[in-house]
Amino acid sequence: MRLTSIAAGVLLMGFAAYVAASTGLPATVATPRPRAAMQQSPQQQQQQQKPPQVEGTIKSQVLLVNVFVTVRDKRHGVIGDLTKDDFKILEEGQEQQIAFFSRETDMPITLGILIDTSGSMGNIIGAEQDAASRFLKEVLRPRDLAMVMSFDFDVDLLADFTQDTAVLERAIRRTRVNAVNNVGMINPGTVPQGVGSAGTNLYDAVYLAAHDQLTSEAGRKAVILLTDAEDTGSKLGVKDAIEAAQRSDAVIHVLLIQDPGATQGYGGGIARKMSEETGGRVIPVHNERSLEKAFQEISEELRSQYVLGYYPINNKRDGTFRKIQVQIDRPDMKILARKGYYAPRQ
Repeated sequence: MRLTSIAAGVLLMGFAAYVAASTGLPATVATPRPRAAMQQSPQQQQQQQKPPQVEGTIKSQVLLVNVFVTVRDKRHGVIGDLTKDDFKILEEGQEQQIAFFSRETDMPITLGILIDTSGSMGNIIGAEQDAASRFLKEVLRPRDLAMVMSFDFDVDLLADFTQDTAVLERAIRRTRVNAVNNVGMINPGTVPQGVGSAGTNLYDAVYLAAHDQLTSEAGRKAVILLTDAEDTGSKLGVKDAIEAAQRSDAVIHVLLIQDPGATQGYGGGIARKMSEETGGRVIPVHNERSLEKAFQEISEELRSQYVLGYYPINNKRDGTFRKIQVQIDRPDMKILARKGYYAPRQ
């Protein structure tokens, strides 16, 4: 299903929908899919059933911010024995009170698998298909959802959200380098369709995955990019892609393809920017073995996260971006967490 063959022109940049409190963003007007109720932790359900009271009044709209955090040691091992007292959260430099804390290993995950099918991927596309298929079979559990998109000179939605790994694998196997997939056209998305697009539309793909697909989903969300991170054709910029991911509360993990036989140049700086700003990371991939290992690391991180929730001291609904910093009281630890969120508008 063709999402878009993107052309220059008016960009519909009106981000109005935010995800519900269980997604990690503040309370919003977005309507999650029916499975959202399954994704809420006991703490979140309790918060929704009994909103906190302030000075004798009940808040009609609670600005609850959830932050998913992964912690690794200097040997890259995932740390799973931290407590609430080990963490500190700062918003715009001001410490916030952590309202609830939990370690999540079973909360449902919504995944977007984005596969670069530009010409530079010709030598490794087969390995990408094999590793991505195995990854989904291993990581998906009954309440999880995943979708598959490919991108080169346009962006294709090959499989919409589903729990069926057979459907997802068939979609992955349909990816072809610089090929047009004859799977029909659907809504061209919020970036208008047009003619004249050429190159690798990386930023457009991330934007469409986050803004059009993931925004209405609840719980933990991740975009996994298999790419050399070179964009040569997008109508949107890297800032637009990052903002879409931040607004949908999606983490971007980049499996950075660095096979000298597959590509001439790598967008390592761009890959790091997208991942760091959303709480993900970049894993260099040189061959099939390292690709398999990269998927294993991502799987481990997705299943070993802490959730920190707080009510911001600044409760203004002004639509501004608020910077977040997560700190822990242990040395030599690497923290993966999003860098901020967009406050809702009044």
